[in-house]
Amino acid sequence: MNTDILKGNFKQLQGDIQKRWGKLTNDNIARTEGNRKKLVGAIQEEYGIAKDEAEKQVAEFEKSHAA
Repeated sequence: MNTDILKGNFKQLQGDIQKRWGKLTNDNIARTEGNRKKLVGAIQEEYGIAKDEAEKQVAEFEKSHAA
């Protein structure tokens, strides 16, 4: 899923993002505006993990939600 698809489906994916990364608040998720890099950054910050690990988690999430 590329950034445009994530943005296009963002409203529908917000709930799934919240389920996957429960520490992210609705405000955290809304601030990402469907931007993949911002989502990775929010996950990285909230969970205290390396960027590579956050990227990996988002990539897995994208694969599981690919149309």
